[in-house]
Amino acid sequence: MTPIVIIPARLAATRFPNKPLADIHGLPMIVHCVRRAEEADIGPVWVAAGDREIADAVEAAGGQAVMTDPAHPSGSDRIWEAVEKIDPGGAFDVVVNMQGDLPAMEPGILRAVTAPLSDPDVDIGTSVAVITDEEDAVNPNVVKTIVGFPDGARQARALAFTRATAPAGPGPLYYHFGIYTFRRSALQRFVSLPPGVLEQREKLEQMRALEAGMRIEAVLIDTIPLTVDSPEDLEPVLEVLA
Repeated sequence: MTPIVIIPARLAATRFPNKPLADIHGLPMIVHCVRRAEEADIGPVWVAAGDREIADAVEAAGGQAVMTDPAHPSGSDRIWEAVEKIDPGGAFDVVVNMQGDLPAMEPGILRAVTAPLSDPDVDIGTSVAVITDEEDAVNPNVVKTIVGFPDGARQARALAFTRATAPAGPGPLYYHFGIYTFRRSALQRFVSLPPGVLEQREKLEQMRALEAGMRIEAVLIDTIPLTVDSPEDLEPVLEVLA
């Protein structure tokens, strides 16, 4: 495999405007994300920027950025435009989508979610972790993955993603984290598909792939990444990166 890591980023956000440029110990958050991705050491790292200010911040810190259409409806569309601009010849066959709100992410997670694509039948890899907070289990803002891991297994096929508390019955529930590794051909197909029925119902883009018959493999990780969705979420990140 020859992966490339792309981090989509834009300034417009309802809960946290200008989030990619939020200061974390003297560096913009997006730069910390680039450094975590570089530490994973799986391939070159680029930021797919929807705004010039983001690209300028990344390049000032020595990173690589490419400008993309600010009107893209999703991060996947932004990533595909970036891939076509960066690598029109198709040298990279795996595209890693790291979110721009994970400045304290364990770099090993990117390596873990790339591993499933060593199986040619897998289209997309992603990561999950056991939900330990009862409030999260019933919170519709917390996305769950319906997946069953056989005893001792760390990888299994994702059957669905939902905001509901599911599946029923005794056993663990799993957080879903929006970190994806796409086979390049799968990403090209994915962005060409119309929105799916369940995708629109759940407001979860990844359901489009499953509705189209694509195979998503989930990797079980032990660390729950600190996601920055609001200014209040910065405090634990500041502590971890101090």
